[in-house]
Amino acid sequence: MKLLIASDIHGSAYWCRKLLELAQEFQPDRLVILGDVLYHGPRNDLPREYAPKQVIAMLAPWAERVTAVRGNCEAEVDQMVLNFPCMADYALLADGNTEMYLTHGHLWNADKLPPVKAGTVFLSGHTHVKLDETRQGVRCLNPGSVSIPKDGSHSCLLYENGDFRFHIWENNHE
Repeated sequence: MKLLIASDIHGSAYWCRKLLELAQEFQPDRLVILGDVLYHGPRNDLPREYAPKQVIAMLAPWAERVTAVRGNCEAEVDQMVLNFPCMADYALLADGNTEMYLTHGHLWNADKLPPVKAGTVFLSGHTHVKLDETRQGVRCLNPGSVSIPKDGSHSCLLYENGDFRFHIWENNHE
């Protein structure tokens, strides 16, 4: 299975376009979005090319391959305009023996893990900071943020054949 895992697009048409260019190249089985798809939130500045309506249109053709969870910036109106479910607090994915727990990170996170068994891969966003650590026998991964990174680089995760790796677009303030 191939997954493209992203979080915190925050309505940036520019960074959504970059993400989908990568998706076209990587051809994932699933595009996993760990919340905060459209709205930038009151604590964030507007991301580059803030255009939620364009993001809606760009993601629409991917709907059958999207697995998304609710971020702290999602609202019922977001579900009304997106053609894939985005309001679940978590989702589960499995690839062979690899079990993945997907959530945004504002309810459950690497410091406050949900009740999952050791060996589970816990995927969350929210902090806009990349993470790959094992805690209590659970591998905790955060793809960072596609559009508003707080660690200096726009990023996401690629998963293929049991391996996770970060994709980093750049290390500047674009």
